[in-house]
Amino acid sequence: MENRFTSQNELYLKVLPALKTKKNEMAREGIRFVREIDLWEYHKEFTWRKVKGLTLASIVNDILNTDSKLYADYIIKKYEESDNYGRKD
Repeated sequence: MENRFTSQNELYLKVLPALKTKKNEMAREGIRFVREIDLWEYHKEFTWRKVKGLTLASIVNDILNTDSKLYADYIIKKYEESDNYGRKD
């Protein structure tokens, strides 16, 4: 059976259980600031950007088997680059 998705949102919803699983794993490791969307954005930016013919299985595999530290470093860097970092309003 072949899965075809008509939008990134549809695909995101399909892999959301894997994203939640990884988020929970990271929380058990003490990394509690991660959100599912952060994991998704990490892979869109670094893993899947130029890949053709991704399968659902390879997407889930990437999500679950990426080192938690890579995700954490990505999220911290994004926060530091945001307009809110270092503000003292």
